[in-house]
Amino acid sequence: MDATYDDAWAGPTVGELGELVVLDRIVRRLPAGTPVLGPGDDCAVVAAPDGRFVVTTDMMVHGPDFRWAWSSPEDVGWKAAATNLSDVAAMGAVPSGLVIALAAPRDTPVAVLESFADGVRLAVAALAPGCGVVGGDLSTSATFTVSVTAFGDLGGRPPVLRSGARVGDVLAVSGELGPAARGLSRLFREGVDDHGEPSRAAVLASGADADPDVQRQRRPVPPIADGPLAARVGATAMLDLSDGLAIDAGRLARASRVTLALEGALDDIALHGGEDHGLLATFPADAVLPGGFRRIGVVHERADADLVRDGAPVPTTGWDPYADWDGAAG
Repeated sequence: MDATYDDAWAGPTVGELGELVVLDRIVRRLPAGTPVLGPGDDCAVVAAPDGRFVVTTDMMVHGPDFRWAWSSPEDVGWKAAATNLSDVAAMGAVPSGLVIALAAPRDTPVAVLESFADGVRLAVAALAPGCGVVGGDLSTSATFTVSVTAFGDLGGRPPVLRSGARVGDVLAVSGELGPAARGLSRLFREGVDDHGEPSRAAVLASGADADPDVQRQRRPVPPIADGPLAARVGATAMLDLSDGLAIDAGRLARASRVTLALEGALDDIALHGGEDHGLLATFPADAVLPGGFRRIGVVHERADADLVRDGAPVPTTGWDPYADWDGAAG
């Protein structure tokens, strides 16, 4: 966790300062980007150079999506930005703007929201320079909730959909497979108290705080630049690996009405662990794979299974917020 973790939980609360002061203290910490019109009016104005743009939204709720005992406010800000930037990249677009809505309990220290904003700024600077936060909203809730909407510029290219994979295409992945899930598994094992509840003290005592896998769970590093690169070289289909390689590959296979055949060694956590936010794409067989993409399979004609390895079906399972949530962070 960042060094200011404890500082974020000190000082005046949002209820004590009120919306206008809180908003001012947050906005000044956020990246502005280059919108035609930024925060301050009822809407922002964002350029769409070729007349089109992509848009996505994602929520993070304290409990099913993160726990303060395991993640600092800065971590949560980073992750909220990164997960949405990754969805934009998965369409082959360049992120151009974010809109962020926060709902926080009235007794939340303002420093928590400031630290959250710092995390957003750091993620954007690292992953999508030039993108900015162009607007948002503040509200109150018994449960800390974040909603981010992201916009992206297609640069005159058609979007890369999930439904374009063709028989004979190469299946490739960019980004990490498994560290976020390994980090979460360690937190479940060692970051809990005697009653099984998430505990910051347990995280610190176990040494999990310094584990690179735990750090990737808190702050994924999706290969944002590889999305537009893939589009430029003719990727036929692509999507963000948010819920795990197997379950997301199954989505691509069904959308394209093909079967994906995996090659090489992939362990269970690489197949079924989520939240790494890499990119899965298909390319023509003669394409030179761009950026960090590496081959992991090939596209076959549609068969009985969405995903196979050595001819045997691979279960297309992974993170499902309704099926899997048991009251712990996912």
